Amino acid sequence: MTETASMQTTLQDITTRLKDKPGALLPILHEIQNAFGYIPKDSITFIASELNLSRAEVHGVISFYHYFRESAPGQHTIHLCRAESCQAMGSKHLEAHVKNRLGIDFHETTPDGKFSLEPVYCLGLCSCSPAMQIDSEVFGRVSPETFDRSLVEIGA
Repeated sequence: MTETASMQTTLQDITTRLKDKPGALLPILHEIQNAFGYIPKDSITFIASELNLSRAEVHGVISFYHYFRESAPGQHTIHLCRAESCQAMGSKHLEAHVKNRLGIDFHETTPDGKFSLEPVYCLGLCSCSPAMQIDSEVFGRVSPETFDRSLVEIGA
C-alpha cells in the first residue's frame, strides 16, 4: 500500500468512526493529528466533504487552535511557556535565545527536522519559572545556558 493510500485509509477510518458524534470536527482533528503528528493539508478537503462543511470552516478551526499543526513536527518538540509568571521571570529573554539558537520561530521546524518550537500558555511550573517542555520532559528555572545544555543532552 502506498503512503497516500495508507493515509486515505486512516482518514476514512477516523472520519467514519467519529463523524456522527456531536461536534465531530474537533475529535476528528485530534485523532488525525495523533495518527500523523499533524493535520495533512490534503486531508482538509476530505474532512470537509465527510462533515458537509466548507474547507474554510475546517481550516478555520485548525488555525484557531494552537495545538493543531499543518506540517510534520520535528523529531523533538520544544514548548516554551508564555504565561504571566514565566514572563515575569524572564521568558522573553529565554524565548529570544531559543529562537536565535534554533534559527526558527514559533510553529516552525528546523531545516534538519530535529526540532519544532511551540508556545504553551502554562506548564504548571509557575513556582519554577521560566519553564519549558522538551517532548514529555518538563524543565523549570530555564536559562539560556540550561536550554543549551538540554539540547546537548538530547544530541543536538
